[in-house]
Amino acid sequence: MKLSQFKAHLESLNHLIFEEVDGTLVPEHFHVTEIGKVQKHFIDCGGKERKETVINFQLWNANDYNHRLHPEKLQHIIDISEKTLQLEDNDIEVEYQSTTIGKYGLEFTGSHFKLVSKFTDCLAKDDCGVPQQKVKVNMGELETASCCDPSSGCC
Repeated sequence: MKLSQFKAHLESLNHLIFEEVDGTLVPEHFHVTEIGKVQKHFIDCGGKERKETVINFQLWNANDYNHRLHPEKLQHIIDISEKTLQLEDNDIEVEYQSTTIGKYGLEFTGSHFKLVSKFTDCLAKDDCGVPQQKVKVNMGELETASCCDPSSGCC
C-alpha cells in the first residue's frame, strides 16, 4: 500500500485498528514509534544495481494500556514525517514484533488495516537460470480448435 492510499483510508476511520497476519488484532494501546524512509542500495544475484525506497512504520505495544493512537494523531505524525524526511508516495512496510522483528506489507479491509506477509524473491531469474513456473491447466478446460473436433472429419 502506498502512503497516499494509507492516508486516504485513515481519513475515513474513527478508530485505528491493525490486524496481524493470523487474524489477531494488534492491542489497542499500540504506538507508532517510528515513521522512516528506508533506502536500500544493492546488487542482485544477476549483478544488476538496484535501489529501493519504502516508508517504514514501526508498531509497538507495551504496558501503557491507557494509550490509544487516534487516526488524526497518526495523520499529524505523518505530516511531520513527510516534511522532515521528504517522503514520496512509496510503499509502506510495517515492522512489528513477533518472535523477532517482522516486516509486513499492508492492506485495508474496509474497516481496518491488515498486516500481510512479505516474501523473498530472486530479482534476476533470467540471469540465474531460474525456470518460470509452469501454469497447471486442467485438460478438460482447454478449448480445442475446430480441426481437432471429433465431428470435424479430420481424424
